Amino acid sequence: MHDIPRSLSRGLILLLAAASALGPVAMQIMLPAIPIVRERFMVSTGTAQLTLSLSMLSIAIATLIYGPLSDRFGRRPVMLIGICITVFGSLLCMLAGSIEWLILGRIVQAAGGAVGLVLARAIVRDVYQADEAAGIIATLVMVMVVMPMLSPMVGGEMLVRFDWHSIFYLVAVISLIMLIAMFRYLPETLHQKVNFTGVGSMLKGFAILLGSRNFSAYAFNVAFVSVVFFSFISAAPEIMVSVFNRPPNEYGYYFIMIPLAFMVGNYLARGLSKKWGIHRMIRLGSRLSIVGIGIAIALQLGGLHHPIALFTPIALSIFGNGISLPNAQAGAINEFPAMAGSASGLTGFLQMGLSAIAAQLVALIFNGTVYPMLLLMLTAALISLWSFTRVQS
Repeated sequence: MHDIPRSLSRGLILLLAAASALGPVAMQIMLPAIPIVRERFMVSTGTAQLTLSLSMLSIAIATLIYGPLSDRFGRRPVMLIGICITVFGSLLCMLAGSIEWLILGRIVQAAGGAVGLVLARAIVRDVYQADEAAGIIATLVMVMVVMPMLSPMVGGEMLVRFDWHSIFYLVAVISLIMLIAMFRYLPETLHQKVNFTGVGSMLKGFAILLGSRNFSAYAFNVAFVSVVFFSFISAAPEIMVSVFNRPPNEYGYYFIMIPLAFMVGNYLARGLSKKWGIHRMIRLGSRLSIVGIGIAIALQLGGLHHPIALFTPIALSIFGNGISLPNAQAGAINEFPAMAGSASGLTGFLQMGLSAIAAQLVALIFNGTVYPMLLLMLTAALISLWSFTRVQS
């Protein structure tokens, strides 16, 4: 048993940041390969899209499980087991000889990768007080955004130089290195283990949260803002190949605009939220998201069928999401301070669960044009704004 540390080294903080990014990186690095996988296994776009949508659903479910498990058994063993699962899932993907095995591998890989999303922040909160933890968690979030931002570009280049199997080989190697480093350097940080009170108690807490008009308003604003983002990243790789007739690796370069816009919006939100208040920021961000999607639709109707004409206005939309999302998340968690953990977990589940449904739906309604995707995004953006209007002061 390890002694509880009073602080974390800079190297360990970066390792935790990398662990928090492992799930999103593993999920998004494959995006440029989805059209290739569809052709390789001779399946429909909807079937190929299951490699993304079911992995997102797997993350959603896993985020609800890892927290209670780590409270009961400790952070270190659960983190190590989660990364082991990621390695195993990546190997399944790498060796997959059919679309069914690839989908199964993606589900397992995502379930393992979710461990860092949950436990990296929990470990920081174990060791530091709130003020100190906030700055370190900001580092985790930054790495969690930047690494997935680059991963589609890396995945696209690996497709050009090797084949789609190489993507999963890379994820397996990275996960294995991370597992060895965690085994060597990660101490146990949980001060006191907590007995799990049962699924019934957890579900009762979720029912209380969903019964709150304000929590539901904030949480569904967060969820449908995420639907906007994931609808786009789910359909954009296929649109690049099938609609714009571009090679798969180009998607990764255009994609950089999207999380970069989110980061700028997020930075602006941090600077202005105290001055303007979270309600004004959510309203501003939600409206900007709608405007960006509207511009994208107008440009496509005007005949500008070029990636720049799609990615630039969508970047404006995602910039708006970067403003509204952290403020809506803060509103959801602060509505019930004594249930902050449950509120965070349920909000994350709604985010990934509804986004997984949208990711599959956008593939099913794809008709060879950009319009089904854009209309789904516009609908989600309008619902997110409507959800927020239900907040009672």
